[in-house]
Amino acid sequence: MAEVEVQNERVDDIPLLMGQQQKMEMAEVIDAIITPHWRRQGLSVGQTIMTWLTFILSESDHRLSYVEPWVATHLETLKRLLNPDLTVPDFSDDRLGDILRYLSDDASWAAIEQELGRRTIRVYQLPQRCVRLDSTTVLLHHDPEGTELIRYGHSKDHRPDLPQLKVMLASLDPMGAPLVTQIVAGSVADDGLYIPAVDQVRRALGQTGLLYIGDSKMEALATRAHIVAGGDYYLTPLSHKGTQSELLTQLVAAALVGEQELVDVFRQPIDEQEPELIAQGYETTRQQEAEVAGERVVWTERVLLIYSPNLAQSQYRGLQGRLQGAEEKLLALTPPPGRGRRQYAELAPLQAEATAIVQKHRVADLLHLTCQRQVSRRQKRKYKDRPASVEETVRYHLHVQRNEAAIANEYRTRGWRLYVLNAPEEALSLGQAVHAYRGAPNIERDFSRLKGRPLGLRPVYVQREDHLKGLVRLLSLALRILTLTEFVARRALAAEDTGLAGLYPGNAKQQTQEPTTERLLAAFANITLSLIQLPGQSIVHITPLTPLQYRILELLDLPPSIYTDLAANVLPNPP
Repeated sequence: MAEVEVQNERVDDIPLLMGQQQKMEMAEVIDAIITPHWRRQGLSVGQTIMTWLTFILSESDHRLSYVEPWVATHLETLKRLLNPDLTVPDFSDDRLGDILRYLSDDASWAAIEQELGRRTIRVYQLPQRCVRLDSTTVLLHHDPEGTELIRYGHSKDHRPDLPQLKVMLASLDPMGAPLVTQIVAGSVADDGLYIPAVDQVRRALGQTGLLYIGDSKMEALATRAHIVAGGDYYLTPLSHKGTQSELLTQLVAAALVGEQELVDVFRQPIDEQEPELIAQGYETTRQQEAEVAGERVVWTERVLLIYSPNLAQSQYRGLQGRLQGAEEKLLALTPPPGRGRRQYAELAPLQAEATAIVQKHRVADLLHLTCQRQVSRRQKRKYKDRPASVEETVRYHLHVQRNEAAIANEYRTRGWRLYVLNAPEEALSLGQAVHAYRGAPNIERDFSRLKGRPLGLRPVYVQREDHLKGLVRLLSLALRILTLTEFVARRALAAEDTGLAGLYPGNAKQQTQEPTTERLLAAFANITLSLIQLPGQSIVHITPLTPLQYRILELLDLPPSIYTDLAANVLPNPP
């Protein structure tokens, strides 16, 4: 009796991820730009990257050494989806290292980003109105000696003891899809990253009239002037320093005494909920001028003074905590005399310690410190040949008193912040500007995905600097897939004004209009491709799709055939 051979492969979300990349024309774009070594054989660079990205997103793992065994366990599925000539050795560590080296080339990467961005916008009909700019740091355990990118610098992850590199991201709102990914040394300041990022976005999109949104590091006049000179708009908060602090105080005073009428900004109500007041403010204008590429640029800038109740409460709690913490540490400097308690016999060391504490807690102007010199005398009796004497002990005692007037003024200005923009009011009202800036969590979520799950850039397992550069760029491609998949599904649900149920384990009826890509991919778990070898016949079977899976594919505008066609070819055994 002839034996029956059965081969099972987990398919899960692989066809969906491949389908998304084919729709984005990922392989076509990459293969048109990257020319590999003429001796390279096997799978193309674009198809190799597509498969690697599928592995990264399906397994939440970017390690090179894990790709080859994964391909071996999904070989038949990948052949049917991508290329019948695909082989396991196409994904050896050496060949994947070559991929990272290709991606590390700056000219090739700029061309890939530019072409991929244009095609993605065209295929998905993405809105092109707002671009958000921000940077993050990636901690490394590498030796920075002899490297250009790996440097010590200001750590946004609060680990100044570790070297790092810096990633600047320009993402397209509202989906957060990356348009530009810059990789620079970890010691580079953020201020100088904005103009190159804006220029790259302009080359990628080929249009003007965009709104660029960034945090206070984008406030430099040269950056704002560069955006204006290019025919675009900006929206950024101002930091509290120099003349800007004085301007804030002046405008807040006018608001508090009622000289200016405040505009209320409400959160969009959900269902029948009452609108929630999220901000109040008013605006004024001023003239700005600067020189850009030898040309004088003059424009009218709108200055928005915005009060946020939530920010006020947060800053109030923070100020209270800083005051209390500083007072406790200051009073602990001069405790009552006792065994084991340090006493200051000299004034200078005590003053230095106290100054360091108030500066660390940023309350130097809010606390009034006085040092009192105390002298205690103790009579020592005559003992043998030692005559009677009086022993004097000097110690300084620190008195801490709150500057109530200064603290009251601090409380008055809590929750207020200045923003500047050059967009006309008819294009972006005060309320629209507030809502636009508060979309910042989109790009913060990009960084969270890039550095944590599912892309998991940290920890970094590659050692070579060009491999590290290429890996960050590879993961930014994976981030595009994540954000676009999520945006397309949410846009389709919003157009239908309906929700999607079945994504939450243990609560099959719970609906959402904002599904995450991670949950959409998890809904395709346990789909299996079975290849059954019978005497004289081969049978291919795939687990039937559930109604939820059909629904997700419909929302993503992907045909079910990306799954069902895997079992379409039933071949007879050769004679």
